[in-house]
Amino acid sequence: MSSPVSLIPLTDTEECAERLLEAAETLGFVYITLEGSNIPPEKVERMFEISKRVFASPKEEKAKCHISPDNKGWSSMHTEILDPEHQRRGDFKDNSWANRAFNFGEFKDGKAQQPLPPALQDHELELNEFSDYCYNLCLKLLRLFGMALKIDEAEGGKDWFTSRHSRSEGPSGSTLRLLFYPSLGAHPDFDPKLDTQAGAHSDYGSYLQAPVLTLNPSITLLFQRPSEPGLEILHPHLKTWHPVPVIPNAILVNIGDLLSYWTAGLLLSTVHRVVSPDYGTEGPKDRYSMAFFCHPAHPTLLTPVPSELIKSRGGRGANDAERTLTSLDHLKSRLSSTYGWKSEQA
Repeated sequence: MSSPVSLIPLTDTEECAERLLEAAETLGFVYITLEGSNIPPEKVERMFEISKRVFASPKEEKAKCHISPDNKGWSSMHTEILDPEHQRRGDFKDNSWANRAFNFGEFKDGKAQQPLPPALQDHELELNEFSDYCYNLCLKLLRLFGMALKIDEAEGGKDWFTSRHSRSEGPSGSTLRLLFYPSLGAHPDFDPKLDTQAGAHSDYGSYLQAPVLTLNPSITLLFQRPSEPGLEILHPHLKTWHPVPVIPNAILVNIGDLLSYWTAGLLLSTVHRVVSPDYGTEGPKDRYSMAFFCHPAHPTLLTPVPSELIKSRGGRGANDAERTLTSLDHLKSRLSSTYGWKSEQA
């Protein structure tokens, strides 16, 4: 099966920067090679091993680490409604009453700033290390976007975006998320008329039934296993759904709503979903994936990007804002019913 998403070898070159920009402009998704990301392949495999371990652990242990108002911890079946127009209940990401996702916020001095269940307590340093790998890769990608957009050197040049994602500027909502999508047909509570694995959505962030929020991402990194497909994207021009085959030794990158807003829509935040694929004679399979959502520092002002390419787009996104939003302001303006609550609760 051919992929609508291109694969780009990741290098620190203008050619790579231009290819990334082209992919972000046309589809909003792009595969990058694991080689060049500075993330060792064995570290990715190790994270999948840890992920399986935590999802297989007793529910009672994880219940003590239930999702918190700041979006840290584990959450369970039918919690999220990512496509409220078409979904009648929350996304189905649970198997045998185990949790479907575990979120890790930023670490401090190698320590998680949240409770961890016994299945994760011996892996705190590994989780911190992998989160750092992902964060540094996002900085590299943001630097390449700054290069391709030819941002004014007097304004910061290729480091314009990275300086606004610097940890020295304060905390952010950057999140490492372990995900488990069960084999739906085998679950006694599965109803094909009601359940999806992840409803159609663009990456604007995750919201809780509480007034404290995380920020919508600039960039999302997605790690997948070759034998476990399921992701589909809504082609922004053709308006049709297209499966995205998993490419071995590659990381899927997609543009989040915040970066699309910031760049006046030049970079696309494309609608996507997770479906249960047809495995044919092999039968249904569980699906594991890992995502890293990279966010600017909380107080970051979403001022117009000092790039002629962005200015030429006129009054769109940050270019057209009546007032300059912070990244948190922008999140609140994008509130949806992901967790079944309204914006007036913010």
